[in-house]
Amino acid sequence: MASDALTPARTIRTRRARLALLLLLALLAPAGCDSGGGIVDAGSADTAAGEDGGDPDAGAVDDVRPPCPFTAAQVSELVDRKLRDEGNCSFGDGIAQLAVTTASATAGKATYDYQHDQAGQQYEKVVDLDRGEQGYLAVKDVRGEAVLIDGKGTYTVAISSFGGGTAGNEQILRRTLDAIPA
Repeated sequence: MASDALTPARTIRTRRARLALLLLLALLAPAGCDSGGGIVDAGSADTAAGEDGGDPDAGAVDDVRPPCPFTAAQVSELVDRKLRDEGNCSFGDGIAQLAVTTASATAGKATYDYQHDQAGQQYEKVVDLDRGEQGYLAVKDVRGEAVLIDGKGTYTVAISSFGGGTAGNEQILRRTLDAIPA
């Protein structure tokens, strides 16, 4: 019987790598989490760029962290399973889990190579995406992840315990990525 268990040393390295990645994303992502319900005011960036004579659209989108692209109802439809909103763009049913982490495109580009390399070490299958500026999809029997960097920002989708194996996880991730507004 195949086991998904990692050796204790590899588990610790994996946790440390994830923690380092999260810290890097937190440091690079601009403060996009305010009490405004996920709405980012792009007016201040446009005004500042216009005042100094620069192009008001240059770089304004690249440094904005996009809001969560889904509701629980949308995610439930995508995965054909009733999931509830667990906060912070995380959805689950007590077993299966789907979470979307967003960051600015700049932050995503800064960590992309590292994430892609780690995915190659942790997953059975890693496929580069034809959508967006950069992206990949990585899956194995019980979990998967995908990263998509496009003009609106960076979206990292992580799934686990949907029970469809590698092929099922790939389908879930592809449907989820396709539903992210371009």
